[in-house]
Amino acid sequence: MKPINIKNKHALFSKQWHPHRIAIVDNMQVLLAKIKGEFVWHSHDDEDELFQVIKGTLYMQFRNRTEVVNEGEIIVVPKGVEHNPSTKDDEEVHLLLFEKLSTAHTGKVKAELTQTEYPEI
Repeated sequence: MKPINIKNKHALFSKQWHPHRIAIVDNMQVLLAKIKGEFVWHSHDDEDELFQVIKGTLYMQFRNRTEVVNEGEIIVVPKGVEHNPSTKDDEEVHLLLFEKLSTAHTGKVKAELTQTEYPEI
């Protein structure tokens, strides 16, 4: 039960597309991530995901549109919705993610960027 400084925690790692766990709330996990470029099209059959942009601009691609998520904003991707987070212009974006512990990084999709474990920092 101590404050967690998100900016300081982001400074502890540099690997992109590799979330790090900073807290657990009931059966939910709070993750930090750094991203750059394009991720992987995927969905989560049974879990929603919340993305908060801490630094930069996130482009959340859906099959029928792209939502621009600016610094300080959040977007919730409902379960079952195919999505692909990305950035533009070589910008590194810092995120806070909130999702169930059971959420697989890229859903049923297995890709080079898929992570199976999240380090705790």
